[in-house]
Amino acid sequence: MMRSPLFLALALAFTAGAPLLPADAAAQNARAVRATAEMSMALSGSIDVAADGSVSKLTLDQQAMLAPGIASFVEGTIRGWQFEPTLHDGKPVAVHAPLRVRLRGKEQDDGSYQVSMTSVDFSDYDPKATDSVTQKRMPPPRYPEDAFRNGGQGDVLLLVQVARDGTVADVVAEQVNMTVIAPERTMARMRDILAKASISAARKWTFVPPTTGEESTLDSWTVRVPVTFALNNSDNGQPERYGRWRAFIPGPRQAAPWRKPDTAGQVGSDLLPAGGVYMVDGTQRGLRLLTPLAQR
Repeated sequence: MMRSPLFLALALAFTAGAPLLPADAAAQNARAVRATAEMSMALSGSIDVAADGSVSKLTLDQQAMLAPGIASFVEGTIRGWQFEPTLHDGKPVAVHAPLRVRLRGKEQDDGSYQVSMTSVDFSDYDPKATDSVTQKRMPPPRYPEDAFRNGGQGDVLLLVQVARDGTVADVVAEQVNMTVIAPERTMARMRDILAKASISAARKWTFVPPTTGEESTLDSWTVRVPVTFALNNSDNGQPERYGRWRAFIPGPRQAAPWRKPDTAGQVGSDLLPAGGVYMVDGTQRGLRLLTPLAQR
């Protein structure tokens, strides 16, 4: 059990749009939502994996900004990981890869906080790659006026089906994670507003289909694209400040109608760096962690 000075910024007074619940009911509803909140901290760095799949080196970015207990917990956890060996020409080789992890802080009955690692990602977007989908023209969505005026902030994870000509054949908001807390009715409304704004913008995007590799002959491709809506005048709403905790309210996941649902949640999909395009189906890319989630 780790004690951490976690602070949950609860700042929400939505005044426009759909009528809110009576004050006492709204307060009770917000408390119920707050109970689902996670304190989130996203960290980055790099990892070196030996030919046998063991971790040979770990480097955390801006380690001086991390509390010693947090740094020790992350290092101790990652040092015990085991990966599927990466093959090159049929032989196992050492690999250097980017690393992103998400920590979760949950308050316990005694007032302490239990810290765990909930997501991990090793994706690396290469805009010059020819064996995967890359972006061509992707102007970001405008911040919806209603959400901006009322303080709605969050991260939208899009699933985009890219057609052979690089246009968008279909798109869904796979998940909308909020970084502010309000009664559930208001949260659902803000999720919907942010999702619709993201989808509307994504329908106009264009991509560069793969021209080499196993997937170059497919009829379409599915990619994940993260979109962030954050206000500059809110400490909790800004993009995650490195080494700091912030409120994180996971939203429900939605499957894409053109593909089979994942058998399990996409671990690490909430860590994909903004500005990238990340292939979903097809050839396994990057490192594959073998250590079970329960042991991380």
